[in-house]
Amino acid sequence: MNNHIHVLYIDDEDNNLKSFRASLRKDFKVFTAIDAEEGLQVAQTEEVHVVIADQRMPGMTGTEFFEKLIQINPDPIRILLTGYSDIASVIDAINKGEVYRFIDKPWNIEQIKNSIKNAADIYFMRQELKEKNIRLKKLHTEMNQFVYSLSHELRGPLMSISGVSKLAKLEVSDPNILEYFEMIDSATTKLDDFIYKMLDFYRSTKIDHKVTEIKFRDVLGQQMEAYKAKFNLSEFNVVTQVNQDELFYSDDAKIRVILNNLFSNSVQFQKNEQGEKKISITIDVKDGQAIIMLEDNGIGIDDRHHPEVFNLFTRATQKNVGTGLGLYMVKEAVEQLGGKIELRSILNEGTTVRVALPSLN
Repeated sequence: MNNHIHVLYIDDEDNNLKSFRASLRKDFKVFTAIDAEEGLQVAQTEEVHVVIADQRMPGMTGTEFFEKLIQINPDPIRILLTGYSDIASVIDAINKGEVYRFIDKPWNIEQIKNSIKNAADIYFMRQELKEKNIRLKKLHTEMNQFVYSLSHELRGPLMSISGVSKLAKLEVSDPNILEYFEMIDSATTKLDDFIYKMLDFYRSTKIDHKVTEIKFRDVLGQQMEAYKAKFNLSEFNVVTQVNQDELFYSDDAKIRVILNNLFSNSVQFQKNEQGEKKISITIDVKDGQAIIMLEDNGIGIDDRHHPEVFNLFTRATQKNVGTGLGLYMVKEAVEQLGGKIELRSILNEGTTVRVALPSLN
């Protein structure tokens, strides 16, 4: 039984309405209307899944009826009955009435029954998709709220712990106690870095573009100040250069994700031995494209790991740093911005990453 399928049938011939109701009332919940105006009233007041209308009706054709129905209730699936061949009417019905299919008159009971069932399947699938989209939008909004809450509710207390630890170290001189505070600082720094990575991960993969004008000198200058506060760069020779003489548009947050993770990798994956540690960042903007080059003389990556370094949670070294998220997030952000990324790395010599991004104006 398909009584959960509601069908509205409009025809100006009363005998056709009676025949339709008598033939299909056991299979569907049937509404009928003697003209288009009555049909529109039914469509406004009743839950209807499938609407069938005769093309030739006085006052308003089936195609004209469907045009008005779309304005009132666009959800029902529309079927047109036509007893004559008129290509112009068919084209109008498709373009204006968004008709699902045509059925010739006089209609065959099995044909029209199957058509109703198929049309109802489409209706219910569309409704399910619409409900899922609503839930998805709600989930997306809640996730945005959660991520920003994560930043404040977790990072705030961590910074407090770190601050108290630093003050406490000024009050004691016992090496054993100082070691405990160093352990606290190390753990809070590691957790804060992980939270920071999670926020970057969300920004780079889940949030839609917010395109604004990008002034790379300002962006890189701001990020360098943040890096100096976060990392001990006293042993590093960091060289930056920005060549930008034209406007460039992109997603500021995703560009910062790219810079943050590339720079963080260059700092963390450095050699332990003595010697100058170099990091070079060059940004060239020309002909509607930004080329970001980051080079270091760190530990490098073995050739056998090159194909997988951009995979999620992949580590190309045994060094106990990093989360395996950095290069994955960089690649995701680059691809979402329509760009390309290339990596060249030699074990024990260093790594060069080239990112090419198009302007999104």
